[in-house]
Amino acid sequence: MSVKSVKYSLEERVATVRIDDGKRNALSPLVLGEIYAALDRAESDRAIVILTGRESVFSAGFDLNVMKRGGTNAIRMLRSGYALTARVMAYPYPVIAACNGHSFAMGVFLMLSADYVIGSRGDFNISANEVAIGLTMPRVAAAMLRHRLDPAAFQRAVTLSEYFDPESALNAGFFDELVGPEELMARAESHADKLVKLDARAHAASKRRIRAALIRKIRFSIPLDLFDAMLMGLRGARPR
Repeated sequence: MSVKSVKYSLEERVATVRIDDGKRNALSPLVLGEIYAALDRAESDRAIVILTGRESVFSAGFDLNVMKRGGTNAIRMLRSGYALTARVMAYPYPVIAACNGHSFAMGVFLMLSADYVIGSRGDFNISANEVAIGLTMPRVAAAMLRHRLDPAAFQRAVTLSEYFDPESALNAGFFDELVGPEELMARAESHADKLVKLDARAHAASKRRIRAALIRKIRFSIPLDLFDAMLMGLRGARPR
């Protein structure tokens, strides 16, 4: 029996969804499917979600081995990943991302889909590095970066593939706060305990109201980004 790369645990009304593939938390089709299943389970449990990674990595982004092979599996992976941003943004209860290390490309966009993002201090980098590996920034990815980053940081992140250390990532808008690595999960759990007190109906309705246009934009952009990927040839992406 295969070992799951996404672990789910529930305590009171707080669900922890931990991505741990034992390596760099690449978002393969299998891992993406497990994240969707964990979110469905958490929603059924009416739970606040803490989304986190393993040791010193949140996620290295899409699985480049799948992308290099191209074909329908790669297209399905891209579609699933891009749509995951809208799924997280529309999740009816609060979502906290606890970024415990490096986060790149699709890992960044998943992280930025959360309602609140806590970063960890350390020798880590945050980067939307599509341009650095030979890809034009997808529309969905650009929309997620614009949603969170200040304008100057947005320009550098998209066009220059800038690598942000934790302090500069905080200043740019990737994180809402920054804590020591040993404090990260305790801080996420403490914040989740406070968010349990929110009125769930008002939270969900307010989230839908302010994000409706962005979610529509993401869903409209997905087929355009997939068409671009097919035109460019997925094999053009170079491993870092």
